[in-house]
Amino acid sequence: MVFSSVSFLFYFLPAFLICYFAMPGVRARNLTLLAFSLVFYAWGGVANVAVLAVSIVANYLFALLIDPRSEPWRLRVLALAVATNLAGLIAFKYAGFLAENVNLLLPATLQLPVVHPDLPLGISFFTFHAISYLVDVYRRKARANGRFEEIAVYITMFPQLVAGPIVRYSTIAHRIRTRRTTLGRVSAGLRIFVIGLSWKVLIADQVAPIVGLVFDKIATPNLAEAWLGVCAYSLQIYFDFGGYSNMAIGLALAMGLKFPRNFDLPYGAQSITDFWRRWHMSLSSWFRDYVYIPLGGNRRGHVHTAVNLWTVFLLCGIWHGASWTFVIWGIHHGTFLVLERTRFGAALHAGPRVLRHVYLLAVVLTGWVWFRANSLQDAITLFHGLAGLNGIGTLDVNLITELKPMTIAVMILAWPLAMFGLPAPGAKKLSQKVRFALYGLTDSVVVALLFALCILSIGAASYSPFLYFRF
Repeated sequence: MVFSSVSFLFYFLPAFLICYFAMPGVRARNLTLLAFSLVFYAWGGVANVAVLAVSIVANYLFALLIDPRSEPWRLRVLALAVATNLAGLIAFKYAGFLAENVNLLLPATLQLPVVHPDLPLGISFFTFHAISYLVDVYRRKARANGRFEEIAVYITMFPQLVAGPIVRYSTIAHRIRTRRTTLGRVSAGLRIFVIGLSWKVLIADQVAPIVGLVFDKIATPNLAEAWLGVCAYSLQIYFDFGGYSNMAIGLALAMGLKFPRNFDLPYGAQSITDFWRRWHMSLSSWFRDYVYIPLGGNRRGHVHTAVNLWTVFLLCGIWHGASWTFVIWGIHHGTFLVLERTRFGAALHAGPRVLRHVYLLAVVLTGWVWFRANSLQDAITLFHGLAGLNGIGTLDVNLITELKPMTIAVMILAWPLAMFGLPAPGAKKLSQKVRFALYGLTDSVVVALLFALCILSIGAASYSPFLYFRF
């Protein structure tokens, strides 16, 4: 079940909101949220619930063991708990990839079996949620919670269960137990939800056919086709994942919870360092606090800092998928982060703003080739196209068919929105009270119109899952 589906918008969400707000207290609402979250997760496969349940029980018990113990036992229990979580992630997500690569080094008589088990939805996300809880308990940033249902709610909350944002337990623990909902928060939350829905349905899904043709159907994209596909995918992944994050944040706010912001106009950044302060902020901060800083961060000299950055982004790439293309994508970003800590970064910072922005887009857009390509060979072929080595030529006839006026308009308008956001309301000569009334009225009309357009689009479109569900 996805947020941009009829089953969610017209059946699941209304039923959840009615049951949730009908409950008299926080504990009853937590149990309601837990029940609906399990139903939401089971929609993608009942077998997945067993994996999720094991994770919840195991991490609940591990935290209780870590909290009261003294050193060094606490560290040993933490190490065992983290290893257990990572073992589950590796078994489901990386076992086949590891076996394939090990087999390249083994003789035919000693080949390992290559097994690709069905990947439980969102396993990367709920595993990182669980690890952050355990580490926060170890670091005394939070106490181990003896109420099982509260830990279950933290890990399974359906808004962020399968695609983030990654919510730290220490930042949300008090709201799980004590929170207040108001009409204003519900209204604001649903507004944010509709904005996220419109990002997904009206922008990301609109350019998705272009992406599918260039990356999956056209064997050797020429110069125009390759750049069109890369630009379309850059918009698709931002408005798809950013849209999901906004929907999750909006639903959480309506329930009285607060999720962290996950995007801050990343395509408007001036460097790769700045980009990662704005893109998937909950993931980049997770790697910073739980990997980069424990490795030593930037405290041990330039060489050690470079190694730490490459290590973090190698892991970031692998986290996204069991493929060499994701590994290269991580190394790609890590390399430019290291370069920006040298004289190259100083020269870049001293250069014109427009030059910095062109550099940022060039690095990020070429990086998306590795991220989206189905194989190394496909990525190399697309790079040939970007360089004009596959010819300039005319657009494929199917691509021309998909370039409808609406699609062209979306691609033109979406780039300024992705880089600069919406302009702030003007009319400074009007009184504050009048400006507030006009802005509120305009905002309500626009949100209602966006929701109506989303419903029309969803009714006419085919199934379109969120891109990050596969991670």
